[in-house]
Amino acid sequence: MRGPDRTGTFHLAGSAQGPALVLSQALSFWGGIDVETGDIIDHSHPNLGGNIAGKILVMPSGRGSSSSSSVLAEAIRRGTAPAGIILERPDPILAVGAIVAEFLYESACRWSSARYQALSPATGSQSIWAKMPKRW
Repeated sequence: MRGPDRTGTFHLAGSAQGPALVLSQALSFWGGIDVETGDIIDHSHPNLGGNIAGKILVMPSGRGSSSSSSVLAEAIRRGTAPAGIILERPDPILAVGAIVAEFLYESACRWSSARYQALSPATGSQSIWAKMPKRW
């Protein structure tokens, strides 16, 4: 059974599927995740101990540090990145990481910006499938 349709701006073409990991707060990849495992290691984040690997990561935005792009690219290379990222507010830093990984490693993390209020941490166990059409 498909959930309700959502609209948004897709920034990296392709498709992604996986269980939703819905975060109530932004997460910085720099110092916020363990690139070797995909575990959330930010001690100030409410989802400490969660794992982003293979999930569709849904959160308000990215948080801080321009180094997050290199951490995301490395997680993609290692296979510990989310399958896709949906942000309420676009984040050019995470976009750079996803685009660079696709260019260097021919592997990507699909991402978009969209309104997603219907998803909440309480419904984080649902699965999301997203087809992201090429825009450039």
